[in-house]
Amino acid sequence: MICRSWRLGFAVLLALVLAAAIAAPHASADEKPKVRAITAFVRLDRQKFAGQIAETLGVLRKAKASLEQAGYEVQTIRITPQPFAVMVRGVSREEVLTFYRDYEALAKKENFATAIGPAMLHDDSDPREADLFAEILAAHPGLDGSLTVADEDGVHWNAVRAAARVMKYLQEHTPHSQGNFGFAAAAMVQPYTPFYPASYHLGRGQQFAVALQGASIVDDAFSSARGDMAAARKALASRMNEHASAIEKICKEIEKQTGWAYMGMDLSTAPLKDVSIGAAIEKLIGAPFGASGTLSAAALITGVLREVPVEHAGYNGMMMPILEDARLAQRWSEGRLSVDQMLAYSSVCGTGLDTIPLPGDVTEQQLARIIGDMATLAVKLKKPLTARLLPVTGKKAGDRTEFDDPFLVNATIHPLP
Repeated sequence: MICRSWRLGFAVLLALVLAAAIAAPHASADEKPKVRAITAFVRLDRQKFAGQIAETLGVLRKAKASLEQAGYEVQTIRITPQPFAVMVRGVSREEVLTFYRDYEALAKKENFATAIGPAMLHDDSDPREADLFAEILAAHPGLDGSLTVADEDGVHWNAVRAAARVMKYLQEHTPHSQGNFGFAAAAMVQPYTPFYPASYHLGRGQQFAVALQGASIVDDAFSSARGDMAAARKALASRMNEHASAIEKICKEIEKQTGWAYMGMDLSTAPLKDVSIGAAIEKLIGAPFGASGTLSAAALITGVLREVPVEHAGYNGMMMPILEDARLAQRWSEGRLSVDQMLAYSSVCGTGLDTIPLPGDVTEQQLARIIGDMATLAVKLKKPLTARLLPVTGKKAGDRTEFDDPFLVNATIHPLP
């Protein structure tokens, strides 16, 4: 009798569980992607920037509320002022240090991210500008930034060397050598990209752009098209078009309501740890990321992104940040990926060398060679690329990183070729 009662109870419980599972929404096709960032572009006056920031935050928070009301969770709001290279012209060192100290304090208080670069906009810029820039970034971890190492005129070799020097300084002067997480050597990056740390503008301000966390859309599309490139492309295009058009409609309404110009959307496939672009591609090609087929998948993604009929800003490519993606970090640790491989994938439109862990004894000359390769590729292909390289003091090849950041995954460091 007891046995029969237990069986009956178990049967009822199983039926309830199955019913709940059937009724539960599928976490893919109906799930909306997150918005990684809404980024505002402003031109600050050092004497009255607090009021300007208050006005900007009003616009950003209104945009955030509108997107979230439509079901699009917004992860961050960001403010990009005029570049460091512009801000420091004719200003004393003491005034520069005071301004960025106060500016970071305001960013922390109001909970917004900010990128203050780039430094050295031109190859004939004073390299001491990069040294002051490094000092500020090291002292104020709430500030991100970049240094321009290439543009339409070609590679800036003086800036390449300066960027390597900045990386070594941040490695040696920040806890766990984490300062380089917020710094990038940037090549061919255009104004108004909403992604950090290479975001900048040269205009009058009162503009904004949006960045997606696109890896979730790719994962959804590729889950339903395992091994079939044509089906994967069709599924990805359908989902990207649907969400991008919906978000853009909201952004254009915000533009009307606020008078702030909408500059476009970066559809790049940004991952976030377990929301992995690496895992998504593995579902499509049926092999580990880095195996044959990875390049084709990268090209497929980029082709779709470039064809989405919305206003574009930023990279619009496959983002492959090794230490921001759990699966990529795993494949890197297994030795399946290398710096040269990541550059090869960037040739069909990744976004460069992103969060690459390096041994602590890497020299400025070695860093400059890596940055120079990235910049040369960007100029040759006329496409935006960046290098975010993370050398770690005290770590050598075979050691594991020990970063203490909620957005980073730790991985094994490889020897440099």
